Formats: sequence, structure tokens, C-alpha cells
Amino acid sequence: MPQPSGSADRDTDDTAPRFTIGGVLGALRGDFPDVTISKIRYLESEELVHPQRTPSGYRKFSAADVARLRYVLAAQRDQYLPLRVIKEHLDALDRGEELPGRPDGDAAAGPAAEEPVATAPLPAAEFARAAGLTDEQLADCVQFGLVAPDSQGRHRPVDLPVARAAAGLARHGIEPRHLRVYRTGAEREAALLEQLVAPVLLSRAEEARTRATEQLQELAALSAQLHGALLEARLREVLGG
Repeated sequence: MPQPSGSADRDTDDTAPRFTIGGVLGALRGDFPDVTISKIRYLESEELVHPQRTPSGYRKFSAADVARLRYVLAAQRDQYLPLRVIKEHLDALDRGEELPGRPDGDAAAGPAAEEPVATAPLPAAEFARAAGLTDEQLADCVQFGLVAPDSQGRHRPVDLPVARAAAGLARHGIEPRHLRVYRTGAEREAALLEQLVAPVLLSRAEEARTRATEQLQELAALSAQLHGALLEARLREVLGG
């Protein structure tokens, strides 16, 4: 059984604090679309993760912290485990013990089993396979502005959530050309949120920019929450609920 990667006394690159809470949110959002900054803070308050703090009090997470958060979120989503049990599992892993039950489950493998997140651009064919799109569908996504390749025709892994959503909608008969309304709406929302933090982003002070980044990430999460709630409310009307 792999050792957990979140032990604070290990002097490895995995424990070097280098992610802001906004960066952690971005790293997790692809696999856990519902995660928010408030959720990450709550998991910290429950002592499931222990980020370091800068002298000004801002959180700095290590790769090991991100892996622990992935473990917690996956255990909640896939096994419906309460946080109390998840914490017991993490404590057991920190002591080098094996977890009870489900040795073949993804969450049971522990935080150290997490694969590193790809950051290098992917060739179009590889990106399409990872997203579940055909080459033609990916070309349509590019044509209608959902994703954008670089000068060499490669795609950023960070765009995979968009491409995977487009693939899922395509399976229901909604083609990329129908998704321009989503792109337009997202651009308008982004412009609105950018206005709120633009003055702070112009600051040269690192702490001020960190604060603006965290605020922007939280505003984005709240915007997504509002969009989802409004859509659900409208669909309930359609269904007569």
C-alpha cells in the first residue's frame, strides 16, 4: 500500500507549497466540477488537508495537499463515505497502514497513487481521444470557438473539461455549432467578473494579485452555481415541477 503523500515531515518536491487555493481549484475542477473554494476551506477546517500559510496568512498548497483533496473528493463521490471515515483512512495511510475494504477501488489506493496532471500541449488526435471526441467533432469545436489550438495545432490539457462536456452533449445530438450560446455567455460573465478585480490585478504586489486571483476563482464558482440553479429552475418549469 503506497504511503500517503501528505505527511508534513517529508522533504520532497511533493510537499513543497506552491499552489494558491485558486490554483488548487483549477487543478480539481476538471474531475470534480462542483468543488468550490468554500469547499476546500471547509475540508481544511475539518483537518483533512493542512496547507502552509504565508506571513500574510494566504494558503499555499503542495502537490501532496492536492492529492489528498482528490482522495477526499473521490471517496465522497464514488463511495459516499462520510468525512469522519475518510479522515480515519487518511490517518491510517499516514501511519503506513492498509485501508479496510475495497482494495481495488480508486480511492483505496491512497493519495500517493494519483497520477500527475498533464501540462504539456497535446496533439489534436490525442486530445480528441482524451476528450471522447472524433477528429471531426474536435474540428467543429475549434471552428465554433469552444477550444483553440496553438500555432502547432496542439491543445492545452486545461481545455479538456470543455471538450469532454462538448463530447457528452454531442452524444445527445447537441453539436458544437449549437454551443456558441455557452461561449458567448461565458465571455460576458468573464468580462463582468474581470471588471470587479481588474484594479487589484494591476498591482505589482504579489499578495494583492494572489488575493485578486482567489476572489476571481470564488466569483467564478458562484457564477457557475447561479447558472446551474437557474437552469435547473427553468427545467423544472418545463417538466411542470
